[in-house]
Amino acid sequence: MSKALWNILQKAENQLDIYLYDDIEGDSYDWWTGEVQESETSAKHIQKVLESTPNAAQINLYINSYGGEVKEGLGIFNQLQRHPAQKTAYIDGFACSIASVIAMACNNVIMGPNSLMMIHHASLYAYGNSEQLRKAANDLDVIDKASCSSYLMKAGDKLDENKLNELLDNQTWLSAEECFKYGLCDQITGKENNIIEEAKQQYKSFITQHMNNKAPLPKVPQQFINQKNNYEILRQKFIKKSEDDK
Repeated sequence: MSKALWNILQKAENQLDIYLYDDIEGDSYDWWTGEVQESETSAKHIQKVLESTPNAAQINLYINSYGGEVKEGLGIFNQLQRHPAQKTAYIDGFACSIASVIAMACNNVIMGPNSLMMIHHASLYAYGNSEQLRKAANDLDVIDKASCSSYLMKAGDKLDENKLNELLDNQTWLSAEECFKYGLCDQITGKENNIIEEAKQQYKSFITQHMNNKAPLPKVPQQFINQKNNYEILRQKFIKKSEDDK
């Protein structure tokens, strides 16, 4: 299937796929040719992508990025958060630095069992005298607070500010399990079978406990014992109609 046809099908279904498979960065300028080289991971490019499918009801965001420019990342974050569509982020490999912040804009964050996030405080290069460096440090505190507040918004009561600062101070790599623990992801792919198995084990434990205690199992109320389910009702109607048609 051609990419063009795939895009048409996506738009017809009001679904939009966005891939952030590179460093998050703005447009660059070629000083030799004088041409502007458009970045496909810039806030401006993502704006164009979102505008191309204005009626999108579902946005799937696929991330595999070491991070990049805070300015571009915050722009993408706010564009996604503002969009009325249901948004799902899939961490396909790494979601590091500002790329992990972008993921926090989505309603659901899904990680593979071997995917990773890396979170840290914002950083920048500074040059100048002591006053300029002090100002740069103060400015960085403001930038850092703005970008990192998104983790707390996503995590809810699973992560407090003290623990978050500890993780940020240590430039922490987080496994999918740890992200789930701290509320930074909502689901780990491949865990569905584990959930089913856990439910089966709980059921077996429930039965065993009742058998050992010789406690009676829950019974169907008398008035519902002879009640037929929908399948049986339809089956009887079909048999009757078939006999009438003979």
